Amino acid sequence: MKRSRDKAAAELFAALYPRLAGWCRRLVDDDETAHEIASEAFTRLWARWTSVEEPHGFLYVTAANIVRDHWRKQERERRAVRRATTEAAIRPHSEQTDPSVRLLVQSLPERLRVPILLHYYADMPIRDVSVLTGRKEGTVKADLHAARELLRVHLRRSLDHSL
Repeated sequence: MKRSRDKAAAELFAALYPRLAGWCRRLVDDDETAHEIASEAFTRLWARWTSVEEPHGFLYVTAANIVRDHWRKQERERRAVRRATTEAAIRPHSEQTDPSVRLLVQSLPERLRVPILLHYYADMPIRDVSVLTGRKEGTVKADLHAARELLRVHLRRSLDHSL
């Protein structure tokens, strides 16, 4: 039993780790952090191996949550740097002048952010996003539309301020 469990976990790791780490890399823009997040997601899966029905989805949702925590930590660090210095050369660009899509996605409410991350960044079909989030496909489609509209408005506003 344990040997077959270990084999199944090893096969899952070999099949999914590179793609999960690549997905995380696009979200956090750092190889080492991406590998840490992907490894942590697999560690959490392994701890719940016998109770997780959909390991693929569990990994991506877990990684999305860890990425969100990473983004929050980075934002706290940016705010601390802003408070610690008043020199404009040291202060990072404010979110209004940085139309980074990653920052805009990060600012979305979780209800909209998770479907965006799973559908567009993990290339999951709407049907799979629906199953993983426990929402109807129509709701996922509506959330994706609402998120795209919010991103469009924020991006336009950011671009208008930078002109």
